[in-house]
Parts: sequence; C-alpha cells; structure tokens
Amino acid sequence: MINKPLTICILAAGKGTRMNSSMPKVLHEINGIPLAHFVIKTSKLLNPKKIILIVGYKKDLVKKSVKKFNIEFAEQNEQKGTAHAVEQCLSKLRGFSGDTLILSGDVPLISQNTLNQLITLHQKNKSLASILSANIINPKGYGRIIRNNNNFIKIVEHKDANTEELKINEINSGIYIFDTKTLYNKISLIKNNNIQGEYYLTDIFEFIDKNMISIYNTNHIEEINGINTINQLNDIAHQLVK
Repeated sequence: MINKPLTICILAAGKGTRMNSSMPKVLHEINGIPLAHFVIKTSKLLNPKKIILIVGYKKDLVKKSVKKFNIEFAEQNEQKGTAHAVEQCLSKLRGFSGDTLILSGDVPLISQNTLNQLITLHQKNKSLASILSANIINPKGYGRIIRNNNNFIKIVEHKDANTEELKINEINSGIYIFDTKTLYNKISLIKNNNIQGEYYLTDIFEFIDKNMISIYNTNHIEEINGINTINQLNDIAHQLVK
C-alpha cells in the first residue's frame, strides 16, 4: 500500500426532512451516541492529516456536539447538493497532494476495515477516483454502477435509469476517494442541469478518465446503510444490540 496523505470530508449539513424532527439528522442518536460521532471515530482510525465536517442546518448545534474531536469545519449554508457541499472544503484542500475520502455523517456503520480496503485498492491502482459499491437484492432508490466488461462506465441515479439499468444490483454507496488535485480541478465542471437543480458529486466521474477510476465492491452491505427515517435509525440500533 502506498501511504499517501489523507484528508477526510464528512457530509453533515442536511436537515434530514424525512426524520420528521427539527434536530439535525447527524445528531440523532443510536444507543446514546450521535450518528456523526460514529463516522468521526472511524475516520480518526485512518490517521488522516485532517478531518473536515461539512455543516449547515443548525451548524452551531452540530459543532458543539463534536467539539471534543478537535476537527475542522466547512459551512454549506444552502443545501445545493453533494458536490456543492464538498466544494465548501476546497479552500482547506488547496495545495494538498494526497487523497481525499468523502464520507456521509448519516452512515454510522462504515468500518475502518472496509475503508482501508477502498483506500488500498485506490492507491495500488494509482487511481484518480475510486467508488465503494455493493450488490444488494433490492436496489430501489440507489444509484446503479454501470460497467462494461467490468470497467466503470458511469453512475446512473435510480430515477434516471432505463429498464435494463434498473435490473442492475450493484449500487453506489456514496463513499468515494479522490486524488485531491483531481477533485480540486474537476468539481467546478459539475453543472446542476437536473430536476432538483442540485450539484451532484456523482457527475464528477464524467470528467475523469474512466481508466483511472476503480471500484471496491464490499460484501458488508450493512455498513453502507444510510439513515433517512426514524425507522431506519431504530433498525440499526437493534442490529448493534444483537
């Protein structure tokens, strides 16, 4: 493994409308621990040069909750999509020559081992970008990984997928690692030409040489479960108790 310096950006700016709560989504708790804390603790195990938490909705509450971790913050004051969120970190990534790992603050079970596997593959292949994927039985709602002879072609969002693409079971986890210079230079090329008018980080792969993109497919499907509802929060809490 080539031990390139690592920065980690964690998306944590959203309200989490489907939680039906005024509390920021990443402050909802599993067994008394806020979701964001799980992701930050796992991030620390990777020995990054810096961890940047992207805050937005009720940012002061989120900052106060994670104060003990001694991390940095970027502020996304308007939620305009995942690429827009990561763009708020660019000033802190300027001149950084290593890799940048993108995590979500509402995916609490992602493990050090799985992330190490992703990072190792990325660095072994000298990739410019790498994606964490998984094969799941019911991929409804997830973006699909489109391949040709095992090589990455694109990510198609569920709502944009055609009949054949909807049959694909390999999904995008929303966890990525980029060569930082590539991320820095390509993210501004992303447009918001979609129904939501948002800037999606998945669109960055259109601007990166497909031969320089790797995919790590994990068998640990439970690790990539994001939390969007109270029911999902309770389900994960029950998993951890078992």
